[in-house]
Amino acid sequence: MFGGDEFMADKAHRLDKIAKELRLRTEQLICAIGFNPNLGDLTEIIHLLGYSNIDELVKKRNEIFITDIYKKVSLDNILTIYNVIKDFPETLQVMQYLAEQRLKSIETKIEATVNSIIIEKYKAEIRSIYLDSIAGIDFAEKRLDKIDSGFRALLNEVTIITESRIIPAGDIFFRDTVLPEEKRKLLNKGLIPLELVHARLEDGTISPREKKMLQDYLSITRQNSA
Repeated sequence: MFGGDEFMADKAHRLDKIAKELRLRTEQLICAIGFNPNLGDLTEIIHLLGYSNIDELVKKRNEIFITDIYKKVSLDNILTIYNVIKDFPETLQVMQYLAEQRLKSIETKIEATVNSIIIEKYKAEIRSIYLDSIAGIDFAEKRLDKIDSGFRALLNEVTIITESRIIPAGDIFFRDTVLPEEKRKLLNKGLIPLELVHARLEDGTISPREKKMLQDYLSITRQNSA
C-alpha cells in the first residue's frame, strides 16, 4: 500500500499521509491505534507509523489525550474511546489517571476562555466518564474532596455520581466539601430522606449558608404537604 519512499520519510510526514488515506487527523489515528485493546498485537502497524515501540506510541497517545481540547480529537472520538475502554478492566486504571489529567486541562481552558461550547462538551464527557464506569470510587472521591468546586457544581457532578451508584447520595449529603447548591440538587431529586435533612441540621458545625438552604427546603416541603 505504501512504497519504499514513504518508509524513508520522516515520522510526521508518514503519519500525516497514512491518516489522510484513512480520512483521519494524525491525532485521531494515534489515539485510534493507541487505545486499541489489542495494541500489543499491532507491532507491525506501530512500526509502520514510525514508532520504534509501543511505549513511544503510548507516550504520544497520552499527550494528545490529555492536552487536546476537542480540536484534533472530537468529543465523539473521546466518547468512543471511553465506550471501548469500559469493556477492558485491565486498561481502566490507566484511563482513570489520564481522564483525571485531561479534566484538569479542560478546566484550565474553561477558566481562561469561558467558552460555552467547550463547557457543553465537558458536561457530556464527564457524564460519560461516570455512566460508562470509567470513573471508580477513587476518582469520584478526589472530585468530591475538592473544596468549593465550582466546576463540580457546574456539571451537576454529585447527581451524576449518585446516578452511577459509585457513592450513595446520603454519604455525599453529609460531606462538608460539597456545596449547599449541590446538596439542594440532591434534595430536589428526592434522593435525601427528610430524617437525614434534620440530622444534618443538628450538626452545629455546618455553614450558615447550608443551614439556611436546609431550613428553606424544609419550609417549602411543609408548605407543599399542607
